[in-house]
Amino acid sequence: MTKKGLRTGYKLMEWKVEGEILDTQRRKRIRHLVGRLNKERRQQAKKIDILCNDMVSAQKDFVTQIQSLMFGVNFYEALIGQRSQSALLDTAAVFIRENVSNANVAIFLLESNGFALHIVDKDKPIEIDAAKFESCFTSELVSDISRANHVCRLGDMFEMGLVGNPSEFGRISVAAIPLNRFCQPVGFILLYRASDNDFTNEELEGITGIRAGLCSAITNCNPEVVHNAG
Repeated sequence: MTKKGLRTGYKLMEWKVEGEILDTQRRKRIRHLVGRLNKERRQQAKKIDILCNDMVSAQKDFVTQIQSLMFGVNFYEALIGQRSQSALLDTAAVFIRENVSNANVAIFLLESNGFALHIVDKDKPIEIDAAKFESCFTSELVSDISRANHVCRLGDMFEMGLVGNPSEFGRISVAAIPLNRFCQPVGFILLYRASDNDFTNEELEGITGIRAGLCSAITNCNPEVVHNAG
């Protein structure tokens, strides 16, 4: 082969190598570009998911707030026109039972010489001996629960002096919601139902949200309640 032919062959080989290098570099740039685009797409998709979740969460919160507001409005409407304390407590207890599934409702009110217990007897989900039930609560315990600044569960009440064998309460879930008016104790709402259906935070928060209105209604029917409680 002539020198000219060799030079031409070398040139062709150089061009081929350069072409392969350029192809390799081009493929690397393309892979890098595709990888970056995929990463950006995943990040964008993640942001969209977060945004959608935030929107769904905000919507749920809004619906919950509306439901809580409507619960309070409906409750206060139910109390309008109730002149006697007994009718008022009956109406309040029935309304609570209708909105807290399968729950029994007892309302304890402080009095100068102890306390009064109001239980709605009609269609009670759990049958209970009212006299025996009442005997589990001392005047001091009723006063302490009424003055509490939080919902009291069964364990709290035993620590505060609930009378009776804990095993006797094993078949029920219990929650006491204090009734306070301007930091003045009035009594408390006692909810109880089967132990396999424990009260949820949402249910208890709903009842907690109406206690101020119920306190006002009770004291308007019987102003002596607050005086006696003090």
